[in-house]
Amino acid sequence: MRRLLALLLPLLLLVTACSSGSADTSATASASVSIPPANAEALASVKVEDKGKAKAPTVTFDKPLAIAADSMKVVSQGDGAQLEDGQIVSYQMIALNAEDGTVTGETFTTEQNSSLTLNENFKTQFPMVYTAFLTAKVGSYIAYGIPGTDAVAGSTAAPSAAATPAALSVFKVTAAKAAPSLMSAEDVSALEKEGKLPVAEFNDKGVPSITIPKNDAPADLAVQVLTEGTGEVLKESDSISALYTGWTWSDGKQFDSAFDRGEAATFSLQGVIPGWTKGLAGQKVGSIVQLSIPSELAYGENAAAEGNPAGALVFVVKIEAKS
Repeated sequence: MRRLLALLLPLLLLVTACSSGSADTSATASASVSIPPANAEALASVKVEDKGKAKAPTVTFDKPLAIAADSMKVVSQGDGAQLEDGQIVSYQMIALNAEDGTVTGETFTTEQNSSLTLNENFKTQFPMVYTAFLTAKVGSYIAYGIPGTDAVAGSTAAPSAAATPAALSVFKVTAAKAAPSLMSAEDVSALEKEGKLPVAEFNDKGVPSITIPKNDAPADLAVQVLTEGTGEVLKESDSISALYTGWTWSDGKQFDSAFDRGEAATFSLQGVIPGWTKGLAGQKVGSIVQLSIPSELAYGENAAAEGNPAGALVFVVKIEAKS
């Protein structure tokens, strides 16, 4: 996991924020999280030269870079706003072999921004990354190093596992903004009265269809309880079984439906997009809930490139059971 985090962070840090999956960890547990040491001295020789828009920076360091433990350091401080808890942070990255400086991947030349959300859940899962980013400003370069691994002796049943070199990733913070929040019931009701939220209809088999208004999706998460159940109230750490259908707000296109399949899906509320986690926590088993989810709480800005529905989404979810 640590090696994947270093090399593929743009894909994996959507746990927080913007991913379809995350570790099964309660978002309320972070108050007791132990922050590991940053070991910044291991990255003392790392220097970054910015090459301008759409160009990867030049990263230099004393080779081989001696990394004995996970290490993070703000290599150069940006001149933008200080990052804060609760923000969605956009970044680009470059990954290198820490022994010889070979570039193994980068997103600067494609101008592909990934994002993470500096929230309680992220702090619980990645406390060192969370803490390091909070010391930075927009425009900063942040280095993250992980140690290599030794070769593992094989057996007659399996080949030996090859040694892997230490790795270095450098992230440039390109932007930060406040994360979308859960709309109040009063604000949701006002949008309903103005005809600015989708309207669901159900056929005689209980399968929903949707009519989406022509206006833009709300900037925050809108939750509408279409039918209130009588079962247990859900927590963010629960696992549930549910029927659901999802549509893209922009064109009303349906992209997935457990209703159509006739079989409820079972999943942890910590293993879904944040709009589901935030929108279904507090709801009762048996309820039918409509979620209007902004992109930041769905699959994020790189959704299409990662094969996920892009932009704001609408879901109708029937909570069948707590599992």
